[in-house]
Amino acid sequence: MLNRLFLLPLALALGACATVRDVPAAPAGPVEVGIAAFNDFHGALEPPRQFVNAPDGNGGTVAVPAGGAAWLASALDSVRAKYRHHLTVAAGDLISASPLVSSVYLDEPAVGVLNRVGLDFSAVGNHEFDRGRAELLRLQNGGCERNTPRDPCALEPFTGARYRYLAASTLKEDGQPLFTASALRSFGEGAGRVTVGLIGLTLKGTAEIVEPAGIAGLTFADEVATINALVPQLKAQGADAVMVLIHQGGGQEPDTDPNSCTGFSGDIRPILDALDPRVDLVVSGHTHRAYVCDYATLNPARPLLLTSAGNNGRMVTDIHLAIDPVTHRVVGTSARNVIVQSQAYRGSRGDVALTAAYPQFAPRADVAEYVERYVAATREFSGRPVGSLGGAAGGRLLGQIIADSQLAATRSAGAQIALMNPGGVRAALVPRDGGVLTFGDIYAAQPFGNTLVTQTLTGAELKEVLEQSLAGDGDPRNAIPSAGLSYTYDTRRPAGSRVVEMLFEGRPIDPAARYRVTASNFLVGGGDGYRALMVMREVTQGGVDLDALEAYLKQTPAVVVPSEERARDLNPAVTE
Repeated sequence: MLNRLFLLPLALALGACATVRDVPAAPAGPVEVGIAAFNDFHGALEPPRQFVNAPDGNGGTVAVPAGGAAWLASALDSVRAKYRHHLTVAAGDLISASPLVSSVYLDEPAVGVLNRVGLDFSAVGNHEFDRGRAELLRLQNGGCERNTPRDPCALEPFTGARYRYLAASTLKEDGQPLFTASALRSFGEGAGRVTVGLIGLTLKGTAEIVEPAGIAGLTFADEVATINALVPQLKAQGADAVMVLIHQGGGQEPDTDPNSCTGFSGDIRPILDALDPRVDLVVSGHTHRAYVCDYATLNPARPLLLTSAGNNGRMVTDIHLAIDPVTHRVVGTSARNVIVQSQAYRGSRGDVALTAAYPQFAPRADVAEYVERYVAATREFSGRPVGSLGGAAGGRLLGQIIADSQLAATRSAGAQIALMNPGGVRAALVPRDGGVLTFGDIYAAQPFGNTLVTQTLTGAELKEVLEQSLAGDGDPRNAIPSAGLSYTYDTRRPAGSRVVEMLFEGRPIDPAARYRVTASNFLVGGGDGYRALMVMREVTQGGVDLDALEAYLKQTPAVVVPSEERARDLNPAVTE
């Protein structure tokens, strides 16, 4: 028989050994984290009647009909299902510039959809500020405080966004961010635990492209300085990977593959080139373009992954991060834009059919039911006929029709010229049988509810307006004129001297002459960089832009779509 005094220390020793075996062993390999990302949703609850141009597998391309909140939900679910650890993020402009079914309810249903599809974090975009700071805070925090001409909570109580906005560069009067600047999210346990740090921000130029009154008291800091100040803070807090959600972007040429990065350029490039090299992933937006870029091929000193998923919920980016919990760094990345193929439709270019080249998603029932509640509530007035058009029109040609409608609406104020901004045209007009357009059609094209302002400008001031609209190198926002005004420009010339010729009723604009010019209150307030419109000389306030368009479309016979643009680029290969 063994001595009990001998057994006691033996038992203690065995217990100690058991304790050692309970300590988690080092992980066998990197921790896999999936990121489902999108951007520029713009309240696109229903399929937006848009397509994604993508490879057809046979050396050509195919138009894939895509989008719709219920289909987006299924696509996000499919991406997340691949990963034990996952995060869902967005790069801003989730609201505003929205179709009627969302916009008329102050984008409360857009927030409701994003809550249901499982969004975790989003950067703020410029359109988040369209209805002003107080209304954006309400959308984040909930409640029914009235901050706009429309009544909030019109269909149901509003509890706010369950996802969190990140706004590192949007600073209040006291210098603090409007929303949290950054966040941390951890995955796994023990020695296999990894942490992802997120930074969210909008473009520095936001103040130039939104209604100035809506951002009074806010400033927008430099993107690079903001990000680079936060990276070491996140690293000190234990971030193994650093992800930036930024509402700024670029584009590739040719734009025939959403998973390519061919000929990439844009305003985001100088930002990326100056970032702290410890940034691993940048999810971008703003340009409504799709791309996946291994940025090291463009700048070996910045070996990050860059993505964008177009707009209107037509794509989801499936991003894979492999994070080593021992070395605390990202050891592998990959990404792929997944097309949210949804429903066939007839658009301004004809039928867009479903294709077997890409998977088709089924609409998720709970999101479809939620969207239908709002669709049903808007159906009565959205389907009201408002006028007719002699063919489909979109882009700048539709912008010319809108400018003509604004000129017609303000003739009584002496208007001779009207100017429209390309960014204000949000959807094409595709007439139904007999050329008929509904209120929902024109609302989708012009959802902002701006008012018209007519003032007196000299010919020199009018030229300065056009120069400011042409100032951007990557994507000029050149003004769209009403009938009677035309101009030519050359983007090869320096900014500020790109207008080559200006004609009004066939004769050169006289720099000293005075002209009555109409534009939206957004542009007159300096929006889109049109600061020369802020003269406010001999002002006459007009009605709402949408009312002007509706009145113009009531003409008989139907309005004819212009055949030529009134602004002509002498160097179209650069900007078209």
